[in-house]
Amino acid sequence: MLIDEGPQNLKDILLAKKKQTIKPPAYEWQDLALRLINELAIPNFKRNSVFKVCRDNSKATIEKALNETKELAKTEQWKYFFKVLDSLNNKKTIEQ
Repeated sequence: MLIDEGPQNLKDILLAKKKQTIKPPAYEWQDLALRLINELAIPNFKRNSVFKVCRDNSKATIEKALNETKELAKTEQWKYFFKVLDSLNNKKTIEQ
């Protein structure tokens, strides 16, 4: 029977440590942003914008914009998402 002695050299220890450093999102809006990025196939250059709108807007507003985007847009949904979110924010400011 073989006994697992663990890592044998420094390289193995450092590689094992790197694999364990993936952190879960700290805030709920970060998790929402990651979900949006996956569902809408948002390109890398727009990911920071997704995190910003998720941080600045309520979860209900983001989910409403996401649902409307899924219903109305068939191609390049991520572009349409930002337009829908902008129109929802404009309606909110007009009502106030």
